[in-house]
Amino acid sequence: MDKPISINDKVYWVGINDRETDLFEAHWPLPRGVSYNAYLINDDKVALVDTVKSYFQTDYLDKIRAIIGTDRKVDYLIINHMEPDHSGAIKELKEVYPEITIVGNKKTMSFLEGFYGVSDNLKIIKDGETLDLGDYKLKFYLTPMVHWPETMMTYEQTEGILFSGDAFGGFGTLDGGIFDDELNVEFYEDETLRYFSNIVAKYSRMVQRAIKKLSGLDINIVASTHGPIWRENPEEIINDYQKWSSYGTEKGVVVVYGSMYQNTKKMAEEIARALAENGIEKIILHDASRTHASFMIRDIWKYEGFIIGSCTYNTDLFPPVEELINFLENIKIQNHTLGVFGSYSWSGGAVKRLEEFAENVKCELVEPVIETQYAPKDQDSKKCRALGKNMADKLK
Repeated sequence: MDKPISINDKVYWVGINDRETDLFEAHWPLPRGVSYNAYLINDDKVALVDTVKSYFQTDYLDKIRAIIGTDRKVDYLIINHMEPDHSGAIKELKEVYPEITIVGNKKTMSFLEGFYGVSDNLKIIKDGETLDLGDYKLKFYLTPMVHWPETMMTYEQTEGILFSGDAFGGFGTLDGGIFDDELNVEFYEDETLRYFSNIVAKYSRMVQRAIKKLSGLDINIVASTHGPIWRENPEEIINDYQKWSSYGTEKGVVVVYGSMYQNTKKMAEEIARALAENGIEKIILHDASRTHASFMIRDIWKYEGFIIGSCTYNTDLFPPVEELINFLENIKIQNHTLGVFGSYSWSGGAVKRLEEFAENVKCELVEPVIETQYAPKDQDSKKCRALGKNMADKLK
């Protein structure tokens, strides 16, 4: 999509699809890329809402010129979020449009100077302040820590368009269409949950605050900086974020295991079989060595039941399992029913750490806690089946 796309008579998508970057924030896999959504409002005054990653700034500027030509200036750049995947074209933008006024809140400005050395032509706005572009009127809502300190949202009052920054966004490029009614929404729902759980979940309380602040608005379109533009069902994406940020879960179980020589794997498979025999249909089994934490975190956030097992590695957890639970502790996962199991050869340690994890995240622990030495025996298999059954009973 090399050309700008019209959202209505005056508002355009001037974003970029990034199919070249493999890791978002140099960590999270992007098997189907990501979009950097930016917007142009072509009113009596011309306003841009956010920019794109610096690598794509030429394409971004070409899209702007395709709408307003080479003679007209850009009056305002509204910065909802200063992370470089949305602010990366600022320096180039100022060179092309030296008189542009940059609009942001007080906290925006230190990031602006720190990243790009920009400290002139600034307009500092306060929560609830408005900006008149002509037919369109913008109102600004400060939403700090969704998910950086300076984040805010911009609401266009005439048409009811919410430019929401990273909130309500998700992974995945926009392939052909840019609107929810043009795309495979099921795919984007999964990638949006993965984005939320990986990037935003730690700040769920602040997401709840932001949604409450927006509750009185008539929102016809949600235009975030990643993922689809929601024009047919804008309430769908808002409701999803409401559910996820309030730790809402679905009935199902994620079983994660770390296994060097398949002994812990055998235990995991025994548990999964018992879950199925006791009426749990949604079961996801993850090998922590072979599934990136990004996808495990998404599934764990989605389903109420979470059973995690690890072999002991140098008297501690197997490293891929350690990475996963450290992140889950960091994002303060809640509202789960938890089971733990593990194995060891010459020294234990893994199960003890998993029990500490259960206590740290304050999740209900389902018995039995299973620790097997060497390979699992018949009595260990019975305990695994008991754990699966007891988890199923809890979820029922």
